[in-house]
Amino acid sequence: MTLYPMMNYAARTLALSDGPALLCFEQENRAWFEAFVEPRPAAFYSPEGVASHIADLLAQHAQGKFHPFVLVDAEGRILGRANLKAIDAEKGSAELGYRVGKAHIGQGLASMAVGELLKSAAADWRLREVEAFVSEANPASARVLIKHGFVPAEFQTGLCEIQGQTQDGWRYVCRLSAGRNG
Repeated sequence: MTLYPMMNYAARTLALSDGPALLCFEQENRAWFEAFVEPRPAAFYSPEGVASHIADLLAQHAQGKFHPFVLVDAEGRILGRANLKAIDAEKGSAELGYRVGKAHIGQGLASMAVGELLKSAAADWRLREVEAFVSEANPASARVLIKHGFVPAEFQTGLCEIQGQTQDGWRYVCRLSAGRNG
């Protein structure tokens, strides 16, 4: 776990014990997230739903297909999430995704999350390429990706549906080099 002393934030792998804090985080930020990403099923927003979600992610992690991170403060409160998903060791690729709680935007958390994910992708997973998808309704996420070396690779119509509206967006790609440190 890397602690960023100037920010008192850390990124670490999600744990089974994170259930109550993750449920609180997701409930507090549900409306905020749903303004930018497709909504989660209603069943997710319960202790059982979150526990099942965590167990699924950790099982995928054990299989080398997913790396779920949480972004926490010095007291261990969850401020955001970040993931490497669809990890394909053979192709050397994965998809990156993250979400930061509304109360913590503009504090460098998204940038820290992307940097940590890229370090893990290169050092822990030995990946050569990471992709991310961003709707046109979320230019702040695109700026964070570009800051970390992502480039727009492909425009996608109908990328996702947000609040009943089909959104177009971009697939961004970051090519990793050996020894990358974010």
